[in-house]
Amino acid sequence: MKHSIVLFLSIFLFCSCNTKKEETVEKTSESSEEFEMYEMSEMAVLMEQMYVDNERLKDRIIKGDTIGQFPQHFTKIHAAVLTDNTDKDAFFNEQASKFILAQELIYKDPKNAKEHFNNGVNACVECHQVKCGGPIPRIKKLYIK
Repeated sequence: MKHSIVLFLSIFLFCSCNTKKEETVEKTSESSEEFEMYEMSEMAVLMEQMYVDNERLKDRIIKGDTIGQFPQHFTKIHAAVLTDNTDKDAFFNEQASKFILAQELIYKDPKNAKEHFNNGVNACVECHQVKCGGPIPRIKKLYIK
């Protein structure tokens, strides 16, 4: 009788463990199917790079260091694909042109670099107030006081 009970419990435990493993495998595979990786648009990647470049430029302007050369990749702002292509309109193009002009003036007229730099930040903020407000607090941190 003892052997029968031990055998019965062993079979029961074995079966219940196998059932749980199958359920776990099913749940894991279902979860991975639902997970989608976010991919940044060309414009989002470009704006992240411009932000980093402008943080460095801000530091150089504040310290009075040499400004360097205008980063040519900034001009890709007119061609980069936006997250929502309907945002690329006349207003966006005007603000992008203001931004590029202000950035170029920093390098052409380093005596007034702070003013030109802040004008570039203004162009970003003005555009984002209309198009995508999320990054505005971060952009405002670029201002040179």
